[in-house]
Amino acid sequence: MTDTRFRSTYGPCALVAGAAVGLGAEYSRQIAAYGLNLLLLDRDGAALDATAAEIRSDYGVQVRSLTVDLARPDLVDAIRPALADQEIGLFVYNAALGTVAPFLELPTAHCDAMLDVNCRAPLRLLHALAPAMVTRGRGGIILMSSLSGNIGSAQLAVYAATKAFALVLADALWIELRAHGVDVLAVQPGSTRTPGWLSSQRAGADEMPAMEPAEVVREALAALGVEPSVVPGELNRQGAEMLKRMPRRQAIELVSDITGMLVRNDRPSKP
Repeated sequence: MTDTRFRSTYGPCALVAGAAVGLGAEYSRQIAAYGLNLLLLDRDGAALDATAAEIRSDYGVQVRSLTVDLARPDLVDAIRPALADQEIGLFVYNAALGTVAPFLELPTAHCDAMLDVNCRAPLRLLHALAPAMVTRGRGGIILMSSLSGNIGSAQLAVYAATKAFALVLADALWIELRAHGVDVLAVQPGSTRTPGWLSSQRAGADEMPAMEPAEVVREALAALGVEPSVVPGELNRQGAEMLKRMPRRQAIELVSDITGMLVRNDRPSKP
């Protein structure tokens, strides 16, 4: 899509939730490169402000950063003043909370927090932003799912379930909103070299293959308005297709084994 068409379809301003680092920061950079202004949300105020300053300097667009906990139940009311004078034509929900641990080791409060950040917050923001897009007859929505949302895995029960939620939600919105000129996309990345992914790796182990955030975002933005979902990376696409052809029991066992190799599991052993 040309810069001019991208701006006319998804401008003049994009809201990126979870924009401080990693994929969210990269979405912000690449969207700014198309000439859109930005409203960036994240709970990490220092990192968010640094990313906003970098984008202002490099791309010359207007960038407003708003430090906010996306888990708060009054999220929309908290950001409403920032939305008052903005026409949001593109909404990217990148924020996610996840912990690698057996289900029974996860405190109930932490499970609730994952649901708040990964499921309830995007729903609240969608209800706040999508009606105006429909009225204007144009706009775009990107929800970050994950390959983990296709198959349940040991140690990722709640996180993977929330990513399945994002995938199915985007599927439904893709068909509901396309008649109104609003494009919806679910993005299912595999391992991506973000700060969160790096922090999950085993200390001293060889670094596992992973995509760069810039590669994931480029494929995502290219798929917006073309497909309801995208799996960035050819190897990831081949892996996803292989799992689809396997009996589900075998797929669950295989993914769980892979999860055990790819992520830390250094909690103290129980007697």
